[in-house]
Amino acid sequence: MAGHSKWANIKHRKGAQDAKRGKIFTKLIKEITIAAKIGGGDLEANARLRLAVDKAKQANMPKDNIDRAIKKGTGDLDGVVYEEGVFEGYGPGGVAVIVEFMTDNRTRTVADVRHAFNKYGGSLGVSGSVAFMFDRKGQIIFGEDADFDTIFEAALEAGAEDVKEEDGMIEVITDPAEFETVRNALESQGLTFQSAQVTMIPQNMNPIEGKQAESLMKMIDVLEDNDDVQNVHANFDISDEEMERIMG
Repeated sequence: MAGHSKWANIKHRKGAQDAKRGKIFTKLIKEITIAAKIGGGDLEANARLRLAVDKAKQANMPKDNIDRAIKKGTGDLDGVVYEEGVFEGYGPGGVAVIVEFMTDNRTRTVADVRHAFNKYGGSLGVSGSVAFMFDRKGQIIFGEDADFDTIFEAALEAGAEDVKEEDGMIEVITDPAEFETVRNALESQGLTFQSAQVTMIPQNMNPIEGKQAESLMKMIDVLEDNDDVQNVHANFDISDEEMERIMG
C-alpha cells in the first residue's frame, strides 16, 4: 500500500476541483438514488444510503436534493433508472485501473470509457483482469494538522486495521464492515477528517514517470470528468516532483 496516501491526496484535490465544477452533485445524486433503490429509503437500515447521504452533506448538498434522490430511488418520485457496474483495464505504463460507473445508457458509457483508455495509450480488459490487485477497504484521511498518536489510539481501539502517516497525511484503514463504527468513533472524539469512504486500495504500486505519467493523469481526468463515472481507482506511484509538474 506504499504511496496510496499520495493517491488519496490527489483524489482529494481532484474532488475539490469537481465540486467547483458542480459535478460532485451529479455523482452523489446517482449514488443516493441507486442505494435507495437497492436497500430502501430508511437511513438506519441502509448502510450504503447512509454513507451516500453523509458524503452529500459533506459536499453541502441541499436537503431537498437529497430527499428527492432518495424518493426517486424508492419509486416515490419518477426518475431515471440507473444501472451500476465496473470496467477494468490498464493505463499507460501498465497501471491497473478500475472504473466504477452508474449510467442510464450503458452503450454510451462503454463507448466513452473505451475512448478515454484508447486515446491515452490504455486498454480495457475483461472482468477480473485487474480487480485482484486491489482490496476493498474503508479509508479515513486526516490532514497535516491532525495528531497521529491521538488518531492511532482512537482508531485501533474502535477496530481499525491499520493507521499510518505518509506525505503529511494520516490514513486509517478498516475492514468495510467496520468502517462506520471506526468513523463514528473518531467523530465522537471531535477528530475532523478530510475524507471518509469505502474504496479500492492497491496491493502494490506501479512507479510511473514522464510522458506515461502525463498520459495517465490526462486519462484519469477525462474519466473522472464523465458524469457516468463514479470512481476511478489506480495503482500508480508518481513522485511528488512529477506530480507537481503535471498538475501545475
